[in-house]
Amino acid sequence: MPFVFNLAPVFVLFLGAQVYWFLKVRAFARHLIRSRSVRIALGLAAAVIYLSYFALNIWSFRGPTPSYMTLRYALIRAPFLWWIFSSTLSFLVVVLVWLVGLLVLALRSLVGQVGRSRSPQVPASPARRQFLARAATVAGGAPFVAGAYGLLWGRLNLQVTRQPVRLARLPRAFHGFRIAQLSDIHIGPFMSEDEIRKYVRIANELKPDLIALTGDFVTWEADPQEAVVRALSGLKAPFGVFGCLGNHDAWADAEDSITSMFAQSGVRILRQQRESLRAGGDSINLMGIDFANSRGMSAGRGHLTSRNLEGVEHLMAPDTANIFLSHNPETFDRAAELGIDLSLAGHTHGGQLALEFISPELAPSRIVTPYVAGLFQQPGGQLYVNRGIGTIAAPMRVGAPPEITVFELVRG
Repeated sequence: MPFVFNLAPVFVLFLGAQVYWFLKVRAFARHLIRSRSVRIALGLAAAVIYLSYFALNIWSFRGPTPSYMTLRYALIRAPFLWWIFSSTLSFLVVVLVWLVGLLVLALRSLVGQVGRSRSPQVPASPARRQFLARAATVAGGAPFVAGAYGLLWGRLNLQVTRQPVRLARLPRAFHGFRIAQLSDIHIGPFMSEDEIRKYVRIANELKPDLIALTGDFVTWEADPQEAVVRALSGLKAPFGVFGCLGNHDAWADAEDSITSMFAQSGVRILRQQRESLRAGGDSINLMGIDFANSRGMSAGRGHLTSRNLEGVEHLMAPDTANIFLSHNPETFDRAAELGIDLSLAGHTHGGQLALEFISPELAPSRIVTPYVAGLFQQPGGQLYVNRGIGTIAAPMRVGAPPEITVFELVRG
């Protein structure tokens, strides 16, 4: 990969989670099973199964990525990934609960010492400690429930978002023009070719005038590119189907090959290119670029930078609406400076594992970009970030359901 995340804290958190849950299971076993020899035998058997399961999953990461669900992925990979992410997140929640509890106890102790500076220190209440331990256990169990929901239902709970967009320079003939956007397909066992065909049917039933695909058709390997092109070739719209490429398409070394395959199926991938869309003597300008490198994330040399968008100004058309397909929403600041009327992006999956229903800040993608999901406006332009339909790493979605967006352009 052309960029490196600092995974050390995540790895330490994961190891801490495994130790924490081992101790919890051991304590439960001691309470349930009185015989020490039986506990030891069951513990050794569980350890062998646990380590074998890890080894089996790590070994199975090798090889091509299938474009359909297999028994290996359903029975081995899915539970493994559910455990990895749920146990790690649960341990983080437990640590946070304990830190909050210790902070509260420290503050109470400090207040008590100030109020009774000469009184003997009162030890912490056993009932209070027991309540804190139970609260941590309950809070730690929540991510397992949320992870199961995200795996079995959340990642498949498609939402169709209808978003009106006012554009001051929109020609009269394009008033009411409708664009359907799909993004972040990530074909694989957890987003199979058949599942993509279902979304294609839904998109076609919305009867858009144009369909925009904003990148990440594959994930780590180029193997399933033929399948994703085959599935998406069923998209139909009067003004055509256009797209741009994402960072995973570049990392899989699939940019040139998938562009060629799409062209043969009637889908045009815009790579630092533009297309004039004409109706009733008027026209609007559609532009698209490959993934633009940004803070800490690069698709490799030869790609534009999100801060400069070198040469994009030459793709723009004066005196009409300019619509920009860019997988990376970080291009929005520069696009607005250039006066690009509407940018369509993806990339973030809406946070994928997000708690934005609690607070808008609780989405992992906000570490990378402030443009996580939905409509954003700046002087000079607007941006919509689509949550996508696929997943990466964890095959689950919580608080960020998959999305097809339908835009209706109106003069304003």
